[in-house]
Amino acid sequence: MNLLRAVSTVSGMTLLSRITGLARESLKASSFGAGLAMDAFEAAFRLPNLLRRLFAEGAFTQAFVPILAEIRRKEGDEATRVLAGKVAGLLLLVLLVVSVLGVVAAPWLVYVLAGGFARTPGKVDLTAVMIRIMFPYILFISLTSLAGGILNIYRRFGIPAFTPVLLNVAIIGAAIFLAPHVDPPILALAWGVALGGVAQLAFQLAALARIGMLPRLALDPRDPGVRRVLRMMGPAVVGVSAAQISALINTQLAAWLGDGRISWITYADRLMEFPSALLGVALGTVLLPSLARHHSDANPGAYSELLDWGLRLACLLALPAAVALWLLALPLITTLYHYGRFSITDVYQTRVALLGYSVGLIGIILVKILAPGFYARQMVRTPVKVAFTTIVVAQGSALLLMGPLGHAGLTLATSIGAIFNGTVLLTLLLRRGLFVPQPGWPGFLVRLGVALVVLAGVLALMAGSADTWLAATLWQRAARLALVIAAGAAAYFGALALLGFRVRDFARHEAP
Repeated sequence: MNLLRAVSTVSGMTLLSRITGLARESLKASSFGAGLAMDAFEAAFRLPNLLRRLFAEGAFTQAFVPILAEIRRKEGDEATRVLAGKVAGLLLLVLLVVSVLGVVAAPWLVYVLAGGFARTPGKVDLTAVMIRIMFPYILFISLTSLAGGILNIYRRFGIPAFTPVLLNVAIIGAAIFLAPHVDPPILALAWGVALGGVAQLAFQLAALARIGMLPRLALDPRDPGVRRVLRMMGPAVVGVSAAQISALINTQLAAWLGDGRISWITYADRLMEFPSALLGVALGTVLLPSLARHHSDANPGAYSELLDWGLRLACLLALPAAVALWLLALPLITTLYHYGRFSITDVYQTRVALLGYSVGLIGIILVKILAPGFYARQMVRTPVKVAFTTIVVAQGSALLLMGPLGHAGLTLATSIGAIFNGTVLLTLLLRRGLFVPQPGWPGFLVRLGVALVVLAGVLALMAGSADTWLAATLWQRAARLALVIAAGAAAYFGALALLGFRVRDFARHEAP
């Protein structure tokens, strides 16, 4: 299997997901702006998103995929399907209970999410209603992630990567067709989330059925394989909860700063997630099964070489993305969001939030590569300890920075935490001899630095003034942004080619 091609496939599907996601955000911005109602929706959606990362994409995947890959390699497909069915049965039971509790406790959960909402009449009640509508999403998306883990083990990377498109389409459809018929209209977005969760699960169950790996649900918590998953998932839950605790604290701090802050941060976060998903999630998804296989085969050389390959590819693509986010923040925001109720004030406030995020993009992406280096070896406790230390660093920075910088201080603090997390994980891998860098890194970084300077010069020259972007029409903005991005990409990759970089240098083949 060609890993570069696999990463390209996942990135391509993720690109489609992010494009529909940006269309979703643009529609939300123009229809609902960045005020009370949108703050309430984003806060309500943050809780099922938090639990999704806790139960599904984060802790569960990190615990489940390495063990499932080992079972498949040693015991075959039928044993893999049986274990998946037992894990799915237990997960379904737990999530049913969690969903019921979340619906019942919705009014109290608002204060956990954003206590500052109590200062605005009606804001707590509106948020509680949307929590009740969206909370069952965690059940569907967690089972979707289980199905995606199985598909990734069987190298069907494109299907899970495409699945989020269905959520975006559901929210867009609800905003267009349902919003005129509900009061307040913002409730349509919550119903779109619920429908999107059902659609994503149905899509991936069909994919599992096609490869004969649809699990038969069973409840057997004493099964040795299930107990192994639970033992790994416990520390992983703690580790992933560290990042979510940090996000919750930031939400609380943003709520106390006043109306609009949560929305500005969220709109900026969506733009930052575009490159982080295309690169970090794609690389992490593809690397984890292969790293787990090299560990199972007791092949530390191949394991280290694979990490080296992932890190070089991440630097090659993440650093120019960070430069582009910094220099094109205002053009991106005006092109995607500055319509309807999204004001000029919203543009500038979202811009400063995005600048804060762009500083830490490389750290965010490196964590998604380095953490699987530990999870593939079933060494969960180390990244957990680092994650909790990161909370202290990030939230300490947030408290220091939110005074002088406002909500931008919160996004900059997130970046500081991500850089700290990635640096510590890399240091530990090096010290323990789990990662031995391949020759050529100094020259690689010098040549990369030259290409980044060329990119920054072209983008700064072509971006122009803020007034021209604010005064332009949708199609003028879109055409100009496409031209600027194309010129920047041509300059960057042209410089890399002149400096000796070739695509074939990054090709890597792994056994299926």
